[in-house]
Amino acid sequence: MPGINRRNFLKISATAGAATVWSAWLQQVLAVEAYNATRSIRDVQHIVILMQENRSFDHYFGTMRGVRGYGDRFPIPLESGQRAFFQSDGKKIIPPYHASKKTSNAALINGTPHNFPDMQAAWNQGKYGYWPLFKTPYSMAYYTREEIPFQYALAESFTISDAHHCSVATGTDPNRIVFFSGSNFDPGKRAAGINCTDEDSEPVNLRCWIKGKMPDPGYTYQGNAFHWPTIPDVLEKAGISWRIYQDPNDNWTGAMHGCLAFESFRSAKPGSPVYEKGMRHWTIEDLANDAKSNRLPQVSWVLPRQIDSEHPGAPSSPYRGADFTHSVLSAITANPEVWSKTVFFLTFDENDGLFDHLPAPAVPSYNADGSLAGKSTLNLSGMYFNNIDRGPSAKAPAYLDKRDTISGNIRPWGLGPRVPLYIISPWSKGGWVHSEVADHTSVGQFIEKRFGVTIPAISPWHRAVCSDLTSAFDFKTPNDPAFPPMPDTGDHEALDAASKLLPKAVAPDTPSPLYQEKGTRYSRALPYRLYTHLALLQPEQKIRLLFDNEGALGAVYHVYDLKHLNRIPRRYTVEAGKQLTDDWNLQEDQGYYDLEVYGPNGYFHKFTGNGSVQNPEIKLSYNHRKGEIIARIHNPHAVGIPIRIHSNAYGYNVPASFDLAAGKTRNVKWDLAGSGNWYDFTIGSDHEYLYRFAGRMETGKDSISDPAMETGGG
Repeated sequence: MPGINRRNFLKISATAGAATVWSAWLQQVLAVEAYNATRSIRDVQHIVILMQENRSFDHYFGTMRGVRGYGDRFPIPLESGQRAFFQSDGKKIIPPYHASKKTSNAALINGTPHNFPDMQAAWNQGKYGYWPLFKTPYSMAYYTREEIPFQYALAESFTISDAHHCSVATGTDPNRIVFFSGSNFDPGKRAAGINCTDEDSEPVNLRCWIKGKMPDPGYTYQGNAFHWPTIPDVLEKAGISWRIYQDPNDNWTGAMHGCLAFESFRSAKPGSPVYEKGMRHWTIEDLANDAKSNRLPQVSWVLPRQIDSEHPGAPSSPYRGADFTHSVLSAITANPEVWSKTVFFLTFDENDGLFDHLPAPAVPSYNADGSLAGKSTLNLSGMYFNNIDRGPSAKAPAYLDKRDTISGNIRPWGLGPRVPLYIISPWSKGGWVHSEVADHTSVGQFIEKRFGVTIPAISPWHRAVCSDLTSAFDFKTPNDPAFPPMPDTGDHEALDAASKLLPKAVAPDTPSPLYQEKGTRYSRALPYRLYTHLALLQPEQKIRLLFDNEGALGAVYHVYDLKHLNRIPRRYTVEAGKQLTDDWNLQEDQGYYDLEVYGPNGYFHKFTGNGSVQNPEIKLSYNHRKGEIIARIHNPHAVGIPIRIHSNAYGYNVPASFDLAAGKTRNVKWDLAGSGNWYDFTIGSDHEYLYRFAGRMETGKDSISDPAMETGGG
């Protein structure tokens, strides 16, 4: 087999007799050496993309070791006083529960509501709290590796993203339109600062749901067409080869095909490039033949049939989805020479209604009074959906739940909840986790990066905040991976049939403890260097937070005010190399404050105290070369301040307690090498102030996932 590392091939040969057919296949795929001519992204000759249906990250991988799942030690606070995992149906708390294949029809769990009105209501502009109320209790179901062994094996053989979000907090069409074009709302109006209505955006499923058959009499379409270029349009203009492999009469009546919302596809005629490459019937067998004969296009999309789509609630299932995924992977890996030059992205359009606990990075929401809950270093004009009020007699669709009154008619487009993203290639094998914030524009940005094109619909906000995914790969020295066993997928029909005989996977009467496997996994280096500094403005009875981004990618900071959890949390978009400040008035709380700040990859700062007493000023900095964290502690007051430092995790030695004299500054530092550069410590004084700092110091080198992240969440 060309391109196979001989040492790995000998391993395969020695174990093939004991392995299943699919385990042997996986091991052969893993043994193919990455094409490494330029030691850069230019070694990628082919990109193949499969988008499946409706699974959230927590639902699939919340229990897998080494990802940000149910062991997250910093879940956001809820108005109820609980944390994010303890959602309510309006009557009782329903935390996540295991949909066990042994005792329930786990493979065929019920579908849940997944449209713009219920998603806005469940998200609650970042407050969460009532996910089962708007999404049904079924939304809290999750799997372990027992239910989805194929999906776990793929993640543990290659790379899984635990920070990849759907682009829009709604259903299939809007997210697939983003995936195929870069936006679900008119980029021209966005650039002009105009928030789109349903006339020039897709808030709910409409434009991709077709009638008719191909080629005769052809499709008929709903809704007016969009006119900005799709990614296939961009590629065609640039002379980049592409193709959409699909059955145009078995693509869930068009719903899998985000390009059907666009005039360039709707008006395409037989013989034109768009029609021949993007509207005709191209099978998985065609995909396999193209790979075998070295004719695989530079960019390919694969659209599933309804039964293969992995959609909850039947007719599909994780087992059928696994079998279909395996068929696609088998097709593109059949020729090792082609596979050595190929990246395969597998993701999901949206989360169905299935719960995910991580707060979605998004533009700031509007409070009910019209004020903005947060800020941005970018101009956000045009980044919102205008749910225009047409009056009580209008027949227009209702895009908001009547109970959803926390905000007005101007709503953020996204990002939405996390969905799985597998990054499968010879440059991403080895069981890595990639924790850089990403969304459906990220695959488009990767295409841009590789082929030198520009997808004009991708917004400046998405470019500032969302990964281009290049940091998930090792193009310089591709890894020599381990070989976890790959379960057989050929018995999916028997597994589905057995699941049908079992009771529904319902939430238990007595909540089960949260569970996540213990252990770490290798984690890619990230571009984040984030700081949050607090300053007391005592004459004004305010505090000020400074959000400082010294990294190479923008970030969204989420701030939850524990004194006012009834309010929308503030969100701050800070571009790379920029800063923002915002103030909190302490008068209504008698000078007390209690703020929690959340950012990417477990970034967490907590500031608790009283603005009228003598609190120190604390600023963190990093010695990236030595792997040290430095806390600069300054006493601006006329009296001494006691300083107590406590390590909350990882077992490193922190400096002993000391008193800081008036007007003095002291730098304290310690080494983070033993924790993979993770830190979690508190600086405080008895009942006067408590500041907590947690996260990972980025050194530019790959590391490990959070060693302290396992079963927890309270």
